[in-house]
Amino acid sequence: MLNRFATLTDVERALQSQGFSSLLPQTDASAFARSAHAVVCPSTLRVENTLLPLPHSTSKWPPKSDDLHLHRDPTAQPVCGDTEPEPLSSSHLPPPRLQCYIHPSALRFPSQAHWPGQLKQYYLLNAASLLPVLALQVRDGEKVLDLCSAPGGKALAIMQAATPELLCCNEPDPHRRDWLAKTLESFLPQSLSNRVIVSNRDGRSFGRGEARTYDKVLVDAPCSNDRSWLYSPSGQQGEQRLKERARLPSLQAQLLRSALEAVRPGGVVVYSTCTLSSSENHGVVEAVLRACPEAEPEDLWEELVVPLSEHFTFSPARPDDGTPGQTAGSHTPPRRSQRASYRRRRHGVLVVPQPGKTWGPMFLCRIRRTR
Repeated sequence: MLNRFATLTDVERALQSQGFSSLLPQTDASAFARSAHAVVCPSTLRVENTLLPLPHSTSKWPPKSDDLHLHRDPTAQPVCGDTEPEPLSSSHLPPPRLQCYIHPSALRFPSQAHWPGQLKQYYLLNAASLLPVLALQVRDGEKVLDLCSAPGGKALAIMQAATPELLCCNEPDPHRRDWLAKTLESFLPQSLSNRVIVSNRDGRSFGRGEARTYDKVLVDAPCSNDRSWLYSPSGQQGEQRLKERARLPSLQAQLLRSALEAVRPGGVVVYSTCTLSSSENHGVVEAVLRACPEAEPEDLWEELVVPLSEHFTFSPARPDDGTPGQTAGSHTPPRRSQRASYRRRRHGVLVVPQPGKTWGPMFLCRIRRTR
C-alpha cells in the first residue's frame, strides 16, 4: 500500500517495472471511499516489518533494495524534531488515493527503514486487510474511530482513502500502542497532528464514554488469528489459538456493542477478524444483532465480493451458498434456502486463503445504526 503523503515516483516506477499491478483501479478505489482532514504520537518502538502474502508460486525475489532504486523521500514533511513544519491546510493535502499493488508470484518486497523526519513510501500488508476499510466507506469530514487500532495498517489505509476530520486510533495495550504510534509517525506528516489521535481506553467501555460521537467505527477485533497460524509451522501456536477460541467471542461481542454505542444514528460499524472461526465471526455478529434492535446488517456482496472476486476467494463462493448454476450477480427467484443464505450473507463475508489466492483469512460485516 503506497503512502500518498510521500513522493512516490520512484517506487511506482519500480513496482511497474517488476510486474506489479494495482489491486484497486483508481476509479474503483475512489468509489469505495471518498475523501477530507487528520495526531500522531511519536514513540521509540520499532515499526512492523510485515510480509505481503501473494499467490503461491516460485520466484527469484526478493530483489535488493538498490536494484529497485527506492530512496528516502527528501521532500516529505518532517514528523519529529525541533523545527515545526509550516501548517498544511486541507486544501493543500495530496488527494485521497488508496493504492495497493499486487504481484502474480510469491515474493517478499523489501521493507523500508524508519528515518526520523522522513515519511515511508509504502506499507506492507495482507491485501485482504484493505477490505474492512473499503467497507467502511470513510468520506470527507467524518469522525472515525478505529477501536482496536494497533499495529496501525488499517488506520493508514483510512488515511490513504480519505482525510477524515478526526481519526481516533484506540489501543489499550501500552506496547502495542507504542507500535501503533511509531507506525503513524512513519507515514503521516506532523501537519496533520491535530486530526489523528491515539487513545488508550478499554474498548469494551469506549462507547459509553463517547456515545453517538462517530460517523464510522472500525472494530478489527482481537481474534484467534488463523492468518499467523496458517503461515506458521508452530504446533504450540496452534494449540494456543484453539484455547483462545473459547474466551474470545465474549470479548469480541463486548467490543462490537461498544462500537454501536459510539457510532451516531445513521452511521456504520465494520466488524472484522482474521480468523476462520464461525463463533468469532457470524456467531458474534448474530449475538450482538439479537441484543441491539437498532443495528441493521448490510449486504456487501455486490459492493465488494463481486468486483473483487478475481483477486479473493470468498465463502460462500456464490450468493446462494453453493447451489449449482447460480453465480455472483445472477438474479433468479429466491428459494427458502437462498433467503436463509442471503440473511447469513448480510451477517458477513469471509475471505478464505486458497492455492494461488493466499490472502486472508479476513471476515467482515458492516452494520448500520438505524436510531
